[in-house]
Order: sequence, then structure tokens, then C-alpha cells
Amino acid sequence: MRVLIAEDQLLLLDGLTRMLTANGFDVVATVDDGSQLPEALVSVRPDVAVVDVRLPPSFTDEGLRATIAARREVPGLPVLILSQYVERLYARELLSDSTGAVGYLLKDRVGDVRQFIDAIHQVAAGGTVIDPEVVAQLLRQPDKLAGITPREQDVLRLMAEGRSNAAIAARMVITEKAVSNHINALFAKLGLPPSGSDHRRVLAVLTYLDQ
Repeated sequence: MRVLIAEDQLLLLDGLTRMLTANGFDVVATVDDGSQLPEALVSVRPDVAVVDVRLPPSFTDEGLRATIAARREVPGLPVLILSQYVERLYARELLSDSTGAVGYLLKDRVGDVRQFIDAIHQVAAGGTVIDPEVVAQLLRQPDKLAGITPREQDVLRLMAEGRSNAAIAARMVITEKAVSNHINALFAKLGLPPSGSDHRRVLAVLTYLDQ
């Protein structure tokens, strides 16, 4: 799998490159400046790009803006964003794209190699991955919990990790039918109408991010 990495910290860039290479990925390009990233993403068209939110020259939101610009030219270009902190606006902007193939993880997750590699595979396959800490922080706010049961909160957290109904059922030790019932209840409580697209799962989380 061909990977592009956008990261200006040399130690982290080297660590990511070594980790991905050791796990069978082919790092075909690296970028350390946000101004160069849109062109690199469009020209290289990697199977997945791992992009830091904050890149030179201003260290604000270059990685995010470059990603959005590139995905306008190449819809569905798989990109996994890394951020130092939980930044709701960045997460909502990125994940609201209905084409999927996007992810938002805190940099701390890089330390869990298995989880990080799984997230890359999910994004490359067209899925959406949201860092569970983003959801956890939002769920700790009482005003966002109205009507949502603790069991439904657990399902929402696991949905945010990009897990399938079967994986959620295995993790919670319940049946897939029970998971489906919890998800349908969540959709109803969050005002998400029936749809043939799995994007409704992302919207369930984004409803929290947007409040």
C-alpha cells in the first residue's frame, strides 16, 4: 500500500516511516511544508496519506486545508489526519465529507501500533475513523447526553472507532441485533432519517461535534 506522510518533525517522520515500512507499507513520498502538500497529494495520489494538522509555514491548519483542497480535486482521496489536541472544528470539517476515506486521530495513538495500523487500513478502504478521545470528551458534557443511554454511548464510541456492527457486538458481548437496535435508537434520537449510506454512522458522531 502506497503512503504519503506530511510531517515536519523529523523524529516523528522517521518513526512513522520506519513503523509503516515494517508493517508492509510503501512510503512513496514525504512532505514537511503545508504549501507543498496539495500538489503532492494530487500528483502522488497515495493509497492513503498520513497528515499532521499543523505544518509550516504558520503551524495552524495547513494540513487540514491542504487535505480539503486535494480532496476537492480527487474526491475520496484517503487521508488520516493527526493532531496534538482535540480540536472539534478540525474534526467536524474533515469528517463531514460524505465520500468517507478520512480519519482524525490524536498523535498519542501512534504509540499503539496495532490500533494505528488498523486505522490506516480502515481509511484506505474507504472508512471513517474518529479518535475515541474526541467522542469521550464530548460525552462527558451532560448537556450532550440528553436522551442517550449509557449503552448507546458505548455503541457511539465504538462506531467512532470505525467498528462494524459485528465488531461492536463482540466488544460489548451482545448480539448484532442488539447493536443494530441501539444504533437505530441513536439515529432516531439524533434526528437522522433512514439512508442507504453508512455515512449516517459518521453523522451520528458529528451531531455531537456540531453542538
